[in-house]
Amino acid sequence: MPRTAPPASGELFPSDSAARAHSGSDTGPGSDPAPGADAPLAERMRPRSLEEFQGQEHLLGPDRPLRPVVEGEGRLSSMIFWGPPGSGKTTLAALLAARAGLRFAAVSAVLSGVKDLRAEVARAEEARQMGRATVLFVDEIHRFNKAQQDALLPYVERGTVVLIGATTENPSFEVISALRSRARVFTLKALEAADIAQIVQTALHDGERGLGASGVGIAPEALDLLTRLAVGDARRALTLLDAAAERADGRIERAQVEAAVEARLPDYDKDGDQHYDVISAFIKSMRGSDPDASMYWLMRMLEAGEDPRFVTRRMIIFASEDIGNADPRALAVANDAAIAFDRIGLPEGKLILSQAVTYLASAPKSNSALNAMAAAGEAVREHGALPVPMHLRNAPTPLMKSEGHGDGYRYPHSHEGHFVPAQYLPDRLADERFYEPGDQGDEADIAARLHAWWGTTKRAPVRKVDKSGDGDGS
Repeated sequence: MPRTAPPASGELFPSDSAARAHSGSDTGPGSDPAPGADAPLAERMRPRSLEEFQGQEHLLGPDRPLRPVVEGEGRLSSMIFWGPPGSGKTTLAALLAARAGLRFAAVSAVLSGVKDLRAEVARAEEARQMGRATVLFVDEIHRFNKAQQDALLPYVERGTVVLIGATTENPSFEVISALRSRARVFTLKALEAADIAQIVQTALHDGERGLGASGVGIAPEALDLLTRLAVGDARRALTLLDAAAERADGRIERAQVEAAVEARLPDYDKDGDQHYDVISAFIKSMRGSDPDASMYWLMRMLEAGEDPRFVTRRMIIFASEDIGNADPRALAVANDAAIAFDRIGLPEGKLILSQAVTYLASAPKSNSALNAMAAAGEAVREHGALPVPMHLRNAPTPLMKSEGHGDGYRYPHSHEGHFVPAQYLPDRLADERFYEPGDQGDEADIAARLHAWWGTTKRAPVRKVDKSGDGDGS
């Protein structure tokens, strides 16, 4: 039997909000009045069904977590959507509610106050007593403080509402554990270029809600640039498309897309020589420890609409390939920059990349990890699968122990300095050396430490591999 939810506390939800929550008494976005012709294109083209929704196949595809709801067979439970702007969090919540046959109500953690929440909970309780559940969608749920998030718990626990929260921030840090334990967390990804291109084409051909009635088309190079500038954000893509279409005469060209972002973009073909020349210059400038040149080439790529994720991937590789153990922090800096950029997006994300690039360019350099990888790989290919020495073999059973597995192994932690000289390579490679630390940064300390451990044992020269090219192909 339905139970009446307690009233929300006025102290928990600020009452000075100027905005009101949107609520729907039917099953989803289709229950609201259709956006007018003067509404932004992104709002007019909001998907009306899951079949129109682009992206997030890792959640919605066959055998994926939300597939049963998509097929109308699963029960919609409380969840939190974590993803970058424009990835479809709000739309997906509404469409899932519609597919599940639930009432949909939405509030914003930024704009909604106590009166909005009380009204939505009261309506949800009324609907529940009539046998219909409500999805309460809380946009930017991370903006609620701990007390405000605590106030949602009774309604979720009692089933007054099915909570769907949306956030661009990591729920592990921004959503209280009590809510996370009652809701599944799903990560939404930035849309792929193919998804963005499909969204743009749909808007161009839709005569009812999109630009189909205008007859405007788009040149392939303009579409390519627009999808790159969108950086996985459907809303941004449609906003740029709308602005470019206003400037077009029958067909959107590259110049109209450039004008839409109010900037003249450098000539840059992401599939042509310019693309590879500029990324090569970027890598070589960081390798050459020139932060000024590195920043120039970084901004050349970003201003031209290069996918920042392509750049961050190259930075992560560079951190290991060209800095390595000379400054092990460089890998963390590059990886953190990639994660932070995904959370922030453009344009503010450029600052994050700037910090990381200047750090990488200014760090001490070493390619010893690359050389060790190449040398060890050559040894594996040259000698094949050599047998594991007996003292290093696993001995989980008495039979294996009786056959000598593990005999003679000396446990380093039982010895002074947590080190004891031993042979860890196969017999045929016993004297081989693959890793030779450099003399820069932290590797100088590593070299001294290894010499103290192995100086009297490992005297063979380090295996050298003739690597044609300069490491990363740049």
